[in-house]
Amino acid sequence: MPPQKIVFMGTPEFAVTTLEALVADGHEILCAYTRAPRPAGRGHREQRSPVHEFASANGIAVRTPSGLGAAEEQAAFASLDADIAVVAAYGLLLPAAILAAPRQGCINVHASLLPRWRGAAPIQRAIAAGDSETGITLMQMDEGLDTGPILCATPVAIGPDTTASVLHDRLAALGARLVTETLRSALPEPRAQEEEDATHAPRLARGEGRIDWSDDAAATERRIRAFNPWPGTWCEHEGARLRILRARVVPGPGSPGTVIGEPLRVACGKDALAIEEIQRAGRPAMAAEEFLRGYALPPGTVLA
Repeated sequence: MPPQKIVFMGTPEFAVTTLEALVADGHEILCAYTRAPRPAGRGHREQRSPVHEFASANGIAVRTPSGLGAAEEQAAFASLDADIAVVAAYGLLLPAAILAAPRQGCINVHASLLPRWRGAAPIQRAIAAGDSETGITLMQMDEGLDTGPILCATPVAIGPDTTASVLHDRLAALGARLVTETLRSALPEPRAQEEEDATHAPRLARGEGRIDWSDDAAATERRIRAFNPWPGTWCEHEGARLRILRARVVPGPGSPGTVIGEPLRVACGKDALAIEEIQRAGRPAMAAEEFLRGYALPPGTVLA
């Protein structure tokens, strides 16, 4: 098929990879819809989304409506006269009038094998749950949250050391490739999702990163990888916050949260974690052996 007239809708870095690929493939990007700038950092200065930054740098018009339910917003969208809308981690649900406006509808790049992990945090939830694979699904959108029929899907393995940051980059690249390949020909015939297999991936909350040492070591180790880089996993010792960046599961009975061996083994509800990389708030990340030269955590220490 010839290059198409596309409205792109996305917000984070994950979405930029797809937008960049569409531009490189010669499509006409009529407009980029993204979330409005938000205060960030110590100075609370307004920060534009990664999609906003990329679009502006490449001469693409940007719109940042707070919602798409108003008649004037829907009319403005329809006036773009798009062949198709490509959506990747936009952050807003699309009402029926928006979905119906492009000639070929709206397709979504979703970072899971739908219907597993519908929602805002599919990458992190897949790792935390211990899934052995995830993937990218291209979906013809409907009014539900990731409920539309599937156009195509490609799996990606989740290894025992895979972190959310690594998986994010793999899936972003795969999503961009699948979209560009799909748009070079007619859209595949969609197939309905199996509702009985659906699971949900709610948005991450900062508080989820706090370690509960009474949990199994294996589950905690998965969360360490799933929540890297955000919100991170952490515990406290005498008021100091210690961020755990890398660990492995080892045998070791003991009272949960207690340091039971060197260089830094901590008992959990089942088994123990050997901490391999750790970071004190405001300090650089360090290997556990190096960290302990300047911060004592001898056996018998209890971490909260």
